[in-house]
Amino acid sequence: MNTWSTAGPDANRRRSQRVILSVPVSVSGTGPKGKFTEETKTLVVNAHGALITLAAKVAQNQQLELKSASNPEPQSCKVVYIGPSVQGQTQVGVEFLKPAPNFWHVAFPPENWAPVADEGEKVTKTPAKPSAMGTAKPPVTAPVKASKP
Repeated sequence: MNTWSTAGPDANRRRSQRVILSVPVSVSGTGPKGKFTEETKTLVVNAHGALITLAAKVAQNQQLELKSASNPEPQSCKVVYIGPSVQGQTQVGVEFLKPAPNFWHVAFPPENWAPVADEGEKVTKTPAKPSAMGTAKPPVTAPVKASKP
C-alpha cells in the first residue's frame, strides 16, 4: 500500500525527506475529457515528486507535466498515489520520471535528520513511558513565587 503518512512500514524506505510546502504549480495531462491544464498547489514536496490536489480525474501511472512558478522548466511525472477527495479536489501523489532534486529549490534534510530540543537534547519519536503506577508523569513546571501583600 502506498500512502503519504510518515509512519508505517514504508517510512523506512523513503528516498528523501518530505517537506510540507505550498508551491503554486501548473499540471497538464490528458484525461477522459481530453487535454487539461490545472493550476493548483503542492501539499507536500520531496526530491522525487509531490503530493498535490487536482479537480481533474487522473489514473494510477498516468503521465503528467508539472510547471512551477519558481522553475519554468517543465517536469514530467507519473501518478503514483490517488488519495481521498474533499470538495471536488483529490489528493494525487506524483513522482518525477527523471531525477530532479533541485526542481523545488529546497534543501531537503538528510535521512538521518531529527529535530533537536532547546537544551541541545535530541528529540526522540518514542512515546513517554508510563510510571510504575500506570500513569504518565505530569509535566515539570517552574516554581511560582508568592507575592507579598
